[in-house]
Amino acid sequence: MTSRNCCSHVSPNTHGSKRRPATTVLIICWLVVMACSFTARTTAFAQQSDPNEYQVKATYLYNFGKYVKWPGTLPASKGDSFPVCVFGQDPFGAILDSTLAGETLDGKPVVLRRISKLQDAVDCRILFISSTEEKRLKEILAALGGGGVLTVSDMPGFTRRGGMIQFLLEGNKVRFEVNLASAENSKLVFSSELLKVAASVRNSRSGD
Repeated sequence: MTSRNCCSHVSPNTHGSKRRPATTVLIICWLVVMACSFTARTTAFAQQSDPNEYQVKATYLYNFGKYVKWPGTLPASKGDSFPVCVFGQDPFGAILDSTLAGETLDGKPVVLRRISKLQDAVDCRILFISSTEEKRLKEILAALGGGGVLTVSDMPGFTRRGGMIQFLLEGNKVRFEVNLASAENSKLVFSSELLKVAASVRNSRSGD
């Protein structure tokens, strides 16, 4: 309720035996406005909740799908839905489920999958690789080859080792860097809007 609406409910009593003095009406109106303002501020404060790290990362993960163009020819298993996958131990929990629920990307319903087998990874469009899989990273990326899977992780050195998008923490802000060469190797096209907001853009395939 706005201050104007609150005040609109206060009017002189024209149906009683005497009209209220104008000063009394103004005082009543001011008190109502102050009460409404306090209520609005309290409600806004109660509704505020700083998103945690993985709430932000889950939102990023979904939005990456809006700014990446996949190859025109994809395996049949990727044709009727848009699979977003988590490989290894899931750090998101229910946050990712709620973020992706009912969403679409590339005109297809988003399907969330939690996987642990390499053969399942090739059927994903977006693949978040958990830091628990760091020792297997080279094997995972080699298995994906140029299959058009967008690889994302928050493990240290991910883009240096050939991953495409790596989450970074700068103070209390979640940012990301891009390995453009790895994306191009998989025939993925990153939009200029995505590259503009990246913390940095690499053009080398791998530092290993």
